[in-house]
Amino acid sequence: MRPVADGSIVVSLEETRRAMRLLAEKTRVIAEGAGALSVAAALSGKAGKGPIVAVVSGGNVDLDKFYELISTVSL
Repeated sequence: MRPVADGSIVVSLEETRRAMRLLAEKTRVIAEGAGALSVAAALSGKAGKGPIVAVVSGGNVDLDKFYELISTVSL
């Protein structure tokens, strides 16, 4: 059996919140934190150079909590 991935990427809560806000403002997608991790990794530069495919999923987030998370982060 071959490994599916070469490694892991760790992003901060702040990077995740920034990705959630960017997705909401630019694409009108309400993504939960876990669903925005791939975008957070790409935006932070931790995903490497070149073309990147970021899978965004999940809208399973309380809207009041979502607003609380993204309202204090700047893009």
